[in-house]
Amino acid sequence: MAIFISSFWVLVVICCLLYFFTKSSNLKSEDGAFKKFQMVYLVVYALAMAADWLQGPYVYALYDSYNMSKSEIEQLFVAGFGASMVFGTIVGSFADKYGRKTNCLLYGLLYGLSCLTKHFNNFWILMLGRLLGGTATSILYSAFESWLVYEHNSRGFDKELLSSIFSNATLSNSIVAIIAGLVAQKFADHFGYVAPFDVSLTVLVIMCVMIVILWSQNYGDAQASMTDSYQSAVTYLKTDSKILCLGLIQSLFEGAMYTFVLEWTPALTPDKATPAEGGETGIPHGWIFAGFMVAIMIGSSLFTILCKLGKVESFMRSVLFVAAASLCVPAFIPENQSLVFISFLVFEVCVGIFWPSMGTMRGKYVPEQVRSTIMNFFRIPLNFIVILILLQDFPRVVIFRCCVGFLCASFVMQQILYKLSQTTSTSAVPAPTKDPGSIPSKHQSVPSVTSVDKEKVPVDGVV
Repeated sequence: MAIFISSFWVLVVICCLLYFFTKSSNLKSEDGAFKKFQMVYLVVYALAMAADWLQGPYVYALYDSYNMSKSEIEQLFVAGFGASMVFGTIVGSFADKYGRKTNCLLYGLLYGLSCLTKHFNNFWILMLGRLLGGTATSILYSAFESWLVYEHNSRGFDKELLSSIFSNATLSNSIVAIIAGLVAQKFADHFGYVAPFDVSLTVLVIMCVMIVILWSQNYGDAQASMTDSYQSAVTYLKTDSKILCLGLIQSLFEGAMYTFVLEWTPALTPDKATPAEGGETGIPHGWIFAGFMVAIMIGSSLFTILCKLGKVESFMRSVLFVAAASLCVPAFIPENQSLVFISFLVFEVCVGIFWPSMGTMRGKYVPEQVRSTIMNFFRIPLNFIVILILLQDFPRVVIFRCCVGFLCASFVMQQILYKLSQTTSTSAVPAPTKDPGSIPSKHQSVPSVTSVDKEKVPVDGVV
């Protein structure tokens, strides 16, 4: 028990020191328009993530309170990931043709309806809620970022500032996660397990109102049909090795990450837990979760420092190697609780570096006209990995060894991407435009992007 609480406070001190160090040395913009743009995006993004965080801790508990069997609960979870893999890929890709703002509003609608289904103790209504929620999740992790990258470049902001927004988004997401956990706990204690979902619904309504008022609309290739968009996305994946490597890195890392989310509680829980050791499960879940979130915040600050030392394609190789090494502990030394916990903290720091790094590289390599479509393609193998793990009754050490394998494979892909970035110019990404009719279709030639001056900051956005 002591190591969990003491580690949290040590992490808080480290996080504060790193935050103030990076804040004083970070690239700053005196452009009032950029500051307003960044604030508008971060507030909306934080609300979108808060709606997700408010639900997470109580999905299983709510199903259990409805006396659902273990098999039924597993089916509901598999359905959520399956919906994200199938329906989410289709609906999430609508953003390129019908608008990223519209798709973000659709996220609020679908996730809001999913929250409403939690009021019904009926397996099939809850199944519908999981399908809606899984589809909404795909939009959350594609449309918001696509909107950001497009708007950042179309408004002519400094490319170097895009990575700063991603870093701040990761930082704010961790803070929101901690606050959401506390709020959800308070409402669940007073009003029952369904209450956090009602709070989430309220947050989603506020988010949608802000999007309607503050966000402008932008598109990928609005002239192309959905079939053309899918074909263009597949063509890019086949012909541009950098995009393919990027997708595999994301899928493999996030596959390991989501599997870790499902397994960290049993991995840290003693075989024989007593009330004196911290309650029914023997571990303080709240302190541990908060510690993980602070570790991610530390990672986002380290990302800012690493960007000043080298290119993101280069330092991500070390990050992925460390991530793989950290999960070797629960894979091969699972009986040492303290060592396993420390390894989990190291992994979460790597997660904190991973999020803004991937956002930066996607902004650099993924073509604008099919950005949302390709980003949703990236999530197909990710969801397949998680579903495969959920459907198998593997021993825990085997599951973590699979995670190590996924992370080692992502390290190899990152090494390949680094070599490709050294030998080829930046992927051809057309300059964004507000007029959907003027966006190049697959039948038009796409202007190439020149290499960036080496004297500039090594983390480049889309030109």
